[in-house]
Amino acid sequence: MLNMVSMPFWQDVSLPIAPAEDNRMQLLKPKEEDVGTKLKTLNQKPEVPKKMQINSFQGKNVKSLENDEKPSTSVPVVGNQAKHEKLEEDFASDEPPFKKIKSTTCPEGKPVKNLGGNKVKEEFEMNWDIVQALSEITNVEPWVCANLIRLFREENTIPFIARYRKELINNLEADALREVQQALEELRTVAKKTHTMIQKLKKEGKLSGCLLTALLNCRTLEELDHVTAPYKTGSKGTKAQRAKQLGLEPAALSLLQNPMELNLFSYIRPTTKGLSTIQEVEAGVQHILADIFAKDKDTLDFIRKLCQQRYICIQSALAKVSSKSGNEKDIDKFQLYHEFSCNIKNIHHHQILAINRGENLKILTVKVNIPDGVKNEFCWWCVNERWRPKQFLKPELMRILRNSVEDSYKRLIYPLLCREFRSKLTSDAEKESVMMFGRNLRQLLLTSPVRGRTLMGVDPGYKHGCKLAIISPTSQILHTDVVYLHSGQGFHEAEKIKRLLLRYSCNTVVIGNGTACRETEAYFADLIMKKYFAPLDVVYCIVSEAGASIYSVSPEASKEMPDLDPNLRSAVSIARRVQDPLAELVKIEPKHIGVGMYQHDVSQTLLKATLDSVVEECVSFVGVDINICSEILLRHIAGLNANRAKNIIEWREKNGPFINREQLKEVKGLGPKSFQQCAGFIRFNQEYIKTFCSESSFSVHELLTKAGAQGKKKSKPTPCASRQPNPLDQTCIHPESYNIAMTFLSFIGGNANDIGKSDMQQKVNAVIQKEGLEGIAKRLNTTVHTLQLIIDGLTQPEGFDIRTDFDKPDFKRSIVCFEDLSVGTVLTGKVENATPFGVFVDIGVGKAGLIPVRNITEAKLSKVKKKRSLGLGPGERVEVKVLNVDIPRLRITLDLIRVL
Repeated sequence: MLNMVSMPFWQDVSLPIAPAEDNRMQLLKPKEEDVGTKLKTLNQKPEVPKKMQINSFQGKNVKSLENDEKPSTSVPVVGNQAKHEKLEEDFASDEPPFKKIKSTTCPEGKPVKNLGGNKVKEEFEMNWDIVQALSEITNVEPWVCANLIRLFREENTIPFIARYRKELINNLEADALREVQQALEELRTVAKKTHTMIQKLKKEGKLSGCLLTALLNCRTLEELDHVTAPYKTGSKGTKAQRAKQLGLEPAALSLLQNPMELNLFSYIRPTTKGLSTIQEVEAGVQHILADIFAKDKDTLDFIRKLCQQRYICIQSALAKVSSKSGNEKDIDKFQLYHEFSCNIKNIHHHQILAINRGENLKILTVKVNIPDGVKNEFCWWCVNERWRPKQFLKPELMRILRNSVEDSYKRLIYPLLCREFRSKLTSDAEKESVMMFGRNLRQLLLTSPVRGRTLMGVDPGYKHGCKLAIISPTSQILHTDVVYLHSGQGFHEAEKIKRLLLRYSCNTVVIGNGTACRETEAYFADLIMKKYFAPLDVVYCIVSEAGASIYSVSPEASKEMPDLDPNLRSAVSIARRVQDPLAELVKIEPKHIGVGMYQHDVSQTLLKATLDSVVEECVSFVGVDINICSEILLRHIAGLNANRAKNIIEWREKNGPFINREQLKEVKGLGPKSFQQCAGFIRFNQEYIKTFCSESSFSVHELLTKAGAQGKKKSKPTPCASRQPNPLDQTCIHPESYNIAMTFLSFIGGNANDIGKSDMQQKVNAVIQKEGLEGIAKRLNTTVHTLQLIIDGLTQPEGFDIRTDFDKPDFKRSIVCFEDLSVGTVLTGKVENATPFGVFVDIGVGKAGLIPVRNITEAKLSKVKKKRSLGLGPGERVEVKVLNVDIPRLRITLDLIRVL
């Protein structure tokens, strides 16, 4: 008889963890010469052993394993508390809450490299390292993941991290930060649910050592569901559990460990169901072995790796029930998927979402097809390698082992793989759909504003007329009216429109793209071509009115325009979308803006979180003038919320305009952390402050003293110097870097009053040419990223707006009809929506044309678009060529020539 190792057999299934000294979580940045080596080491996955030694269970029973086995991990447990402005008594794992990191952590613009000790500590301990897991999922360097975990734990916002902590995140963009944040939340959800299940099973007395290890190895919710399914409330128990209750577990373990001494006939009990015959005993042993195989980590790793190397396809077909009783219209929508098959590695995200929708509507049936070769190779490996007994097996026992492996694959492992594949495909498709929605939304929000124009907004309609609203260059409502252009009164109404345009010197008409849009556009185009509005040179544009009607009846609209009819409010909203798209569109719930794909089929929680984050990013990066912006716009600044925005407005109404950023600290509810997050995104128009102070009957000093006296509470007196206007407050430079900025100004011989002027640009350029960015940064004892931000802030002209680089609305004077199109026609248009399968372009014929994704190549994008990494999105102006016109179906296929 072979000698057996006394270590429990099940300990070999735990996940190997890298030793603490190899963990790079604590580093800000690895040494350059070590980068390749370190990443290779950290990203290396443990190889699945070809053969695993079977150890003895002698002297051990299942209960003793509960005490013997501990989860293998190098990460100690620590409480992970949510932080608020007020420190809460929230203790977890007998650890005190973390101390709040205040803005004074980085007083000179030099972010602390070691953000929280040498290790990233999580509240729930697992058999895997969260930094390495996050790095593998997101393909982001481990040191960046470690920094991001700490930054998110300290409640730093994505806009703040993306702009002011670039050196800690290797200059990642906001979209990548969101992806890491979402993956981190998913991992924490798995860990939290795992520990909840462990406590539940422990309380019920069902937690064994091998089950604990299997639970702590779970990285996804699908794995967790697979392991915990038999133990859920209401479950009748698995076949393996029923066999264990009959006392057959020792027989199953003996077959693997000590088959020479196994006698299955000794387990026969003629009066007990399940043990009455040798066939029932063999079936019970088989079920226990199948369950062991299906929950073994190395076995599952092998089959997953095997599937990655083989052709696995997803197939859909028309459901028999739907073909008989379904709605023909709905069935036709899924015609492409009635007989569909595609490799899971090549299938597109929109195809997955379409298949899922068809399956939910019971129109399609879907299955994952894994070839038989995978099963055959897997079964051979299990019998001859992974689960090969150390002793000779009798033919009847070898037959049980083979049957157990096949049963495990067919009944347990194959369904698990199918669920995992479907879940992964759906999850990836949903994330891509949400990210695409976010990219489209960002492109729309950052559309360049049309300043200095009086605009006429038109909400088209038939029976109830077209609603008009004329707004001033400062967004004030000058006039509202209703005209009936499509009921035989067109000529009479033209006179009224002409009088209004001349009275308010308005030469720009903005038409919503809803009902009667084409007819209204034709009406105005005809009058413009006839020069009816002379001497005015009138132009028009079409804008999306998605969400305008919803906003017009919202509480915010009622508060903003209390005396205006809801039907006329939509016309005001349409005009303002051209004048300042960002300020107007933030009033509407993002999902109603209409630039997404399959938005109702994806996780609504993920969709809302992503879109809200995109809005916050756009508003923050554009910045707001604290003294004139609306409360709704303020809510979306990083670090602020509805209550803080309301308190800022109340402070402003009570004390007059803010003079500098330091005064924000006097606002109720705006503590050090909130100030740190929002301060860099809030602007102060210096001319406005000077004008206000000169027109007031008291000096700036008196004004500020009064404001301080009416502050939120008695606190340390603020020096008068800090209550004076600060020219740096009109820039993107963060207050934590003001000292460095002033030192830099002294170094170049500049003056704060020259910010944004050509003299400043010349002085900065001269110093950079002489010293170089790295040399100056070293001299100032700061980072290159911080220095570059300071230089941008000092040299950008007053009133600089990042949206000026983005596209403006496409103004027109004439119209093209659908019938005028022919193959080869070259047109200019404006992107309406972008999807994974192509881009829809408005070419002015009432029906958007589609540029298939295969026709959009990097060579056709301009250098600016490539640099921005935004691709094509809503608002982009493009030159296209007509490839095909399907008049009966009103379909237009386009080819992208170039981005304008």
